[in-house]
Amino acid sequence: MEIYLLAGLAIVVVLLAVGGFFLVRTRRPVAPGEEETAPEVTGEPKSAAPEDRERDGGVDLLPPAQAPPVGASVPEARVAPAEPEPETPPPSAGRMVRLRARLARSQSSFGQGLLNLLSSSSLDEDAWEEIEDTLITADIGVTSAAQIVENLRTKVKVLGTRDHDEVRTLLRDELLAQIRTDADRAVRTGPHGDRPGVIMVVGVNGTGKTTTTGKLARVLVGDGRTVVLGAADTFRAAASEQLQTWGSRVGAPVVRKEEGADPASVAFDAVTRGIEDGADTVIIDTAGRLHTKTGLMDELGKVKRVVEKKSQVDEVLLVLDATTGQNGLRQARVFAEVVNVTGIALTKLDGTAKGGIIVQVQRELGVPVKLVGLGEGPDDLAPFDPEVFVDAILG
Repeated sequence: MEIYLLAGLAIVVVLLAVGGFFLVRTRRPVAPGEEETAPEVTGEPKSAAPEDRERDGGVDLLPPAQAPPVGASVPEARVAPAEPEPETPPPSAGRMVRLRARLARSQSSFGQGLLNLLSSSSLDEDAWEEIEDTLITADIGVTSAAQIVENLRTKVKVLGTRDHDEVRTLLRDELLAQIRTDADRAVRTGPHGDRPGVIMVVGVNGTGKTTTTGKLARVLVGDGRTVVLGAADTFRAAASEQLQTWGSRVGAPVVRKEEGADPASVAFDAVTRGIEDGADTVIIDTAGRLHTKTGLMDELGKVKRVVEKKSQVDEVLLVLDATTGQNGLRQARVFAEVVNVTGIALTKLDGTAKGGIIVQVQRELGVPVKLVGLGEGPDDLAPFDPEVFVDAILG
């Protein structure tokens, strides 16, 4: 019996020894240089990652951004936007008619005031003086106003009429006679031979000179002509950028240089570019110099002389602000002495009753008004039509 007990104890000891051996082997430390199969966890239990916490809360997050693989195309959102397609402006034909209603609203007080005075039952001296004052207030000028009143007094006395329609006809005929319907108002823009037509746009700062240059380019492009613009107003900050914006809208190239560059050089290069491109017209925006600065006016004359070494100047358009009245007329006189102005572009005519300056500037300078600006829109520049203008004034 004792032998069996000793044998059983021996077996138990052997089993314990074998189990202890395997237990110690599985818990031995990792030898240097050996790779762990799993990270060792120490300290506090690791909390859930923010992504996991938000996902558990019902929020689905996008995976983190990754760099695109080599050779992959750049996402479309990062590509620079393409240049806008050039616009196709409407043609010049019919522009004045389309803008007639706007002109009528702004000039109605002037025309209706005259008609009411002329249609009154009593046309005494005081009434005629009031009619003359109304004409002078509209910047028609003292001489022209006196002549209109004298002619109307004679016709009304001879005809003995007070009928509104008849009086309107008399006033219309008289205003048209003063505006001169026989004047040549065509803007010469066509090429001659292998040379483009050249237009210089002059005027003082604030009259809308650069804007008028851009709008004129739209008119010509709308009529099917090719145009090159010259940013020769190098003395005013951002003038060339402003003209560049106008040119890019209609696909007209703009020749420009750094601020302060020689204006004559810019103008010369613009005409050269027009010849090389076979353009129909080159429009040169000159510096908006003050008309009282003799040196700057001499510079304007230099621009014209330099351009004429390359091609003749077909038009010199003086931009006048209709709201300036007599001051605008003084500007016109000085510019006409320097560069032989061939036409007037009258701007800001929609917000004023000063349209009578058309009569005065033509009478004193012998220069016709060829273009009128009737608003701030890009297509609010129109060839001047005397009959449409007078009809709009009279309503």
